Amino acid sequence: MNLEIVESFAQMVREKSVDKDVLAGIIEEIFGLLVKKKYGPDARYDVVVNMDKGDIEIFLERTIVEKVTDPSTQISIEEVNARGNEEGLEVGEDYVEKIELSQFGRRLINLARQNLNQKIREIEKEIVYNEYRNMIGEIVVGDIYQVRRNDVLINHNKNELILPRSEQIPHEKYKKGETIRAVVKEVKKTPNGPVIIVSRADNMFLKRLFEIEIPEIYDGIIEIKGIAREPGERAKVAVESQDARIDAVGACVGMKGVRIHAIVRELNNENIDVINYSDDPVVFIQRCLAPAKLKQIEIDEDAKKCVVTAESDQISMIVGRGGVNIRLAMKLTGYDIEVIRLEKQLDEYEEDIELPELREELGSDIVDILISHRFETAVEVLKAGVDKLKQLEGIGEEKAKEIIQILENQFEEED
Repeated sequence: MNLEIVESFAQMVREKSVDKDVLAGIIEEIFGLLVKKKYGPDARYDVVVNMDKGDIEIFLERTIVEKVTDPSTQISIEEVNARGNEEGLEVGEDYVEKIELSQFGRRLINLARQNLNQKIREIEKEIVYNEYRNMIGEIVVGDIYQVRRNDVLINHNKNELILPRSEQIPHEKYKKGETIRAVVKEVKKTPNGPVIIVSRADNMFLKRLFEIEIPEIYDGIIEIKGIAREPGERAKVAVESQDARIDAVGACVGMKGVRIHAIVRELNNENIDVINYSDDPVVFIQRCLAPAKLKQIEIDEDAKKCVVTAESDQISMIVGRGGVNIRLAMKLTGYDIEVIRLEKQLDEYEEDIELPELREELGSDIVDILISHRFETAVEVLKAGVDKLKQLEGIGEEKAKEIIQILENQFEEED
């Protein structure tokens, strides 16, 4: 029993890097409990644990008396003499005897074993909690061992990590047995042990990927000033070089885009815009909305609001598909951005479109009506406007508005 108990704890020392003194203290505590159960709560004892030798020694200390009134703390001189009394001890002195584990009986030994197992589990949980607590914000690599409806369970160094749906990249597929990378986001204590939450959707995951793929960021030559991200869709990353000789954006993108492409692949083809940071909010907002051309930017720094004026053919580029581009720009800059459309004058269009080319968009009947009234091109129709079009037979006000909208969209697409 001695060797078995100490060896089980020595193994934990090797595998889990647990402090030997802490484990020895636990063993002393558990066997002290055994002594108190057998000899009473007032018993005086000493438990000596030698982790290196794999040995446990228990000593019971009792006062020598003529007549015993409390067996847990006293022993008679007669019994001491019967045991040999090699040291010549007398009444009033302390008698120390070594207790063998076999003296505790099977029931108490089993109790000790249960307590030891419980303590081992508690220590293991605490070790795992502390280990991952110190890893928050770091990337881990594990194997997927179970894919649930809402969660993905990952095996990392024989510990279970949870990738919840909220921390997954949308539309990303996960398969059992695949290797996966994620950042440790949160570690929670529960009665059943620590719960380790990892994420692929958190901004920190993208930041750590940049550090891995771009040595200049890892070395601190280039600093990430901010990240705005809609996982699986698009991200904007503001960077700044601490060395005037190094182009921050160029270093992040890499030769032929090799560095940024490695990150994009890891993020399920998420589009990433790398932007040079600026302390000037006007410059920074302009860079965040590039390559769209802005006519004017008005800033209210106190209210953190910005009004951007741009021609109509630039609006779709500023806003982005589903509004993602302007949302990310607002997150990254911290400004609420309002966009004002500046309508382009009809005579500024460099190219016109012949009406017969627009049969699919307008419908053959409408094109024929327009041609019959001597309209030949889209610009001519736009110049006529809704008021003149609605007077044509076969075209009411609603249809006239629809025609104008379709033609305006055509010129935006052309640009």
